[in-house]
Amino acid sequence: MPEPRFLLVRLGSMGDVIHAIPAASALRDTFPDARIDWAIDPKWARLLEGNPDVSEVISADRKSASGVAATIRKMRAAKYTCAVDFQALYKSALLAFASGAPRRVGFQSSYAREGLASLLYTDCLNPRGPHKVDHNLTLAGFAGAKKSAPRFPIAIRADDDERAARELAAHSLTDFYVLNPGGGWLSKCWPAGRYGELHRALAARYGWRGVITFGPGEEALAREVAQAAGDPPPVAILLGLGPLMALMRRARFVVSADTGPLHLAAALEVPVVGLFGPTDPARNGPYSPDASRHIVLRNPLGCDTTYRRGKTYSPAMLSIGVQQVAEAVARRWGKDS
Repeated sequence: MPEPRFLLVRLGSMGDVIHAIPAASALRDTFPDARIDWAIDPKWARLLEGNPDVSEVISADRKSASGVAATIRKMRAAKYTCAVDFQALYKSALLAFASGAPRRVGFQSSYAREGLASLLYTDCLNPRGPHKVDHNLTLAGFAGAKKSAPRFPIAIRADDDERAARELAAHSLTDFYVLNPGGGWLSKCWPAGRYGELHRALAARYGWRGVITFGPGEEALAREVAQAAGDPPPVAILLGLGPLMALMRRARFVVSADTGPLHLAAALEVPVVGLFGPTDPARNGPYSPDASRHIVLRNPLGCDTTYRRGKTYSPAMLSIGVQQVAEAVARRWGKDS
């Protein structure tokens, strides 16, 4: 019997792609000779480059009709036997349908963010387990994968590592931690000023200096953190995805709300202090087989779980104080300073 040919669809974003990576590993462990391709937005393709469990990374260009047509032709030529859509949006479900795969596995409408996307699947499932990683493994299991220990084979290119090393050397940084103040929704972010206050407290107590990571359009946010930190300020470094991966891997630890760089750090086995408010850390927290590696802070009083994309800081995030975070750092790392 010929090996199956899988198309995995998770177009973005950073954290969501990372949480789907163990599903590809589970399929590879079960079907070592299968073709396992992954369709992804070009912006995030670097997360999958060099992954030994993925046969080919398909950059799904959706900016033009010709790009969409080329992607569909490429997928149809592969003659996939099964497409697995981890995203459950119209755009991802349509891509799985357009691939021509006779079997299309996805989440039921009650779980999907865009419920009608499930009409394009041949097999719909409710997820099992608490975490998004577990949910994605549910789909992989229904596609035929056996249980295996989740892993995140994220590859760091030598040129990206060299770029990160140059940036750190330019600021005379060898031992550092990361502050990541950004995020897709303001309601799940922690105020920039508090990151600055935290840096000031850690610098006074331990002499530590931090690195602010930020993306395009977040320059003002990084400046606000640095201004609140005083002297010496943390170093703000704007990096592309590959060098960011390399820098994260070198960090002592990372402080971040529920956003992509937090999940990237956890996947790279870098300890994190995760700040959570409206989103549930049991479902979206830093994922690791070693629970002691990470610290998650979430104040339960008045904290409602919601995935609404709020445009203001949530009361739950504002309830997390600078001293609370500093004490968490002291419990985990202060004694080792």
